[in-house]
Amino acid sequence: MEIEDSIMTITEKEEAIIERPFKRKNLKIVWIIAMIFFGVLLARIFYLDVIKGSYYAELSKGNRVRMILLKAPRGKILDKFGNILVSNVSSVDAVIVPSDLPENPEEKNNVIDKLSQILGVEKDKILFAVLSQPGNSINAVLVKENISQEQVLILAEKYKQLPGLVLENSGIRKYENGFMFSSFVGYDGKITKEELGANPGYYMTDYIGKTGLEKQYEKDLRGAHGARQVEVDSMGNIKKDLGIINPESGSDLVLNIDEGLQKKISDSLATYLEKSGTKTAAAVAIDPRTGGILAMVSLPGYDNNLFAKGISGDEYRSLIGDKNLPLFNRAVNGEYPPGSTLKPAVASAALAEGTVTPETTVADSSGAIYVGSWRFGDWKTHGTVDMRKAIAESCDVYFYALGGGYGGISGLGMDKMKKYENLFGFGEITGVDLPSEKSGFIPSEQWKKDTLGERWYIGDSYHSAIGQGFITATPIQLANYTAAIANGGTLYSPHIVNKIKKSNGEEKIIRSEVIRKNFISSEILKVVREGMRQTVTEGSARSLNALPIEVAGKTGTAQFGTEDKTHGWFISFAPYENPEIAMVVLSEGGGEGSSSGVPVTKEVFDWYFGNRQ
Repeated sequence: MEIEDSIMTITEKEEAIIERPFKRKNLKIVWIIAMIFFGVLLARIFYLDVIKGSYYAELSKGNRVRMILLKAPRGKILDKFGNILVSNVSSVDAVIVPSDLPENPEEKNNVIDKLSQILGVEKDKILFAVLSQPGNSINAVLVKENISQEQVLILAEKYKQLPGLVLENSGIRKYENGFMFSSFVGYDGKITKEELGANPGYYMTDYIGKTGLEKQYEKDLRGAHGARQVEVDSMGNIKKDLGIINPESGSDLVLNIDEGLQKKISDSLATYLEKSGTKTAAAVAIDPRTGGILAMVSLPGYDNNLFAKGISGDEYRSLIGDKNLPLFNRAVNGEYPPGSTLKPAVASAALAEGTVTPETTVADSSGAIYVGSWRFGDWKTHGTVDMRKAIAESCDVYFYALGGGYGGISGLGMDKMKKYENLFGFGEITGVDLPSEKSGFIPSEQWKKDTLGERWYIGDSYHSAIGQGFITATPIQLANYTAAIANGGTLYSPHIVNKIKKSNGEEKIIRSEVIRKNFISSEILKVVREGMRQTVTEGSARSLNALPIEVAGKTGTAQFGTEDKTHGWFISFAPYENPEIAMVVLSEGGGEGSSSGVPVTKEVFDWYFGNRQ
């Protein structure tokens, strides 16, 4: 009986526990946890499927649909008569799409080995290019540009064995007469990592202007790439075409440059250099009516086609190691003492300031001025000269007097000379449409004190008045200044490009801006021009009298260095009454301007005005 009661008691307790309901509080907690879990799950599904659905759809689509770049041809460059100076020729680049390379390291290495052997490119260079992008990147990286036809055929035959390889149709520049035009045309080349960062919208296999007009007008020349949309398999092989966006060609540049004139100046200068034994020279010709640059020569030149085709290391080292600096554009970057070519500016300043009149004379009886124990010599004894004769015969004593004072002439002093030389454009860039133009230098009296810790002496003014001392100028500044004298006092910002022709037929005219005008009276410039005309009729350029047109000019011989070497200058314009061309010729270390610049100018003007055909 007790056992039965015990069993009964246990059974009743167990039954009570089983039948007792959960406490309401515990049930609520479980329910909340379950709801939170399912809520988070539903929210994640909604986020992935609805909010980010299109993103992941595109990401998935990217694994099978790809855009193949269709590169836009760069615009052509033509001279003023429509002669093509720069065009394009088709080429093929070998590129790799990292995401299409095999994932297996051994297989990937095998692909790179084969490419290295076929293309003759170091394996490390290919690896470096591939590793520059993430492994899943679909951005192509360049392995080798402008590959040969033989390499194209070999790669096409082994294409299936080289997953990740793409043969990309491209175009390289063809520079006509590269040696003659490279100084201002420049060249383009494959974009670098640094350039890519500074030029959003470019691809790693794009070309970009590096120097000259190619760089200055990059945005116009580049054009807009197109694309071909294709479906590819996991190896990157094209399975289906899905559509195409046609590329838009870059704009053409039509220049103010006269191809024939450029060639004539180049040939004449090169012939002179060969005869004289000098190696370097420059020349610039400008239309004084518009500021358009008709020719720009810098010798020696270089063949920019070397860069277009992919210059080798040895070729590049040879160019940059050449002591004659063929990559250096002397016309806009060379800074030289201008010598006596500066005298017309000093004469203009003296007349404008009332320091002298055109009839004021100076007696050069000894061929020098003496200041204490210092002798400031002339290149010859001129006798008594007025301003016109002083310009024509390049009388140093006369200009010493104008610059620093002598006899009854008080002299301008450096700061007044600087004022007018700046007005003529010296000491500042011309604004020519080329990158990295140099400004030359015109000192001031305060500059010498601040920089050298010395006061300005009368001898400094004497030297400055004849274009020596601290003064430097570029050939393009001298050509532009000559043009301003020729046209009666309008200083332009000279331009090489005349118009930009877009692929849709629209044209944009590029006019040379006026920097300043009427800064010197027409009467003063008339006197200066008369002196420059006498340089030809009675002075150091009399050989130009044989030309079919009247020419005005000014010779210059500028000392440099410590070996008594001289640069030979000649500035000129023609025809005298209605100038169409202003020109400067520089022979570096070429002796006197009368023996270098004058003969070249004679040949050029004889051709330009008489024997062009």
